Amino acid sequence: MIQVTRITELAHHLVEMVISEGDLAVDATAGNGHDTVFLAKKVGESGYVYSFDIQQEALDITYNKLKQENLEKRVTLVTGGHENLKDQVQGRAAVIMFNLGYLPGGNRWITTKYDTTIESLEQALTVLAPGGIITMVLYPGHQEGFEEKKQVIPFCRQLDPGQYAVLNSLLLNRGQNPPELVVIQRRSGGCLEV
Repeated sequence: MIQVTRITELAHHLVEMVISEGDLAVDATAGNGHDTVFLAKKVGESGYVYSFDIQQEALDITYNKLKQENLEKRVTLVTGGHENLKDQVQGRAAVIMFNLGYLPGGNRWITTKYDTTIESLEQALTVLAPGGIITMVLYPGHQEGFEEKKQVIPFCRQLDPGQYAVLNSLLLNRGQNPPELVVIQRRSGGCLEV
């Protein structure tokens, strides 16, 4: 049984349905390292993770969490924006996770921006493996997050349904402008796996 109290938990449940040991995965927004550690555990010793963030503070937090779990050798931490994803990621990713907004506990003025998020999403689609998924948590409760949602949802809506399935979820009883989860799956062999 799935219990979901946060939209990020739903993202993890969906990722668990498609990720396997030995896979390549991407955390496009390292933040406090939760998704990077989660992905590093799931890909196992034979898999690999790329983790991006523009803030060194976020990468330091992520590295320390990886080191505590003895997972640091499975991950490349990339100091830079996720809009450089295609230049860094070598291979096809089974999973690409975005947790947009600002670093929890950090400077709220340093936040993801819709233009680089759209650019990154375009690149993510080019490295996503057949059957793979992109999860993107949006936070429209702050101004930049609201602008990001206004750009991301129409972008996803126009994706070719013959190539991608797109899901949009939110916890309706969580106040005005609750976080939302967008999931994009690349079709493989004409049928969806999620």
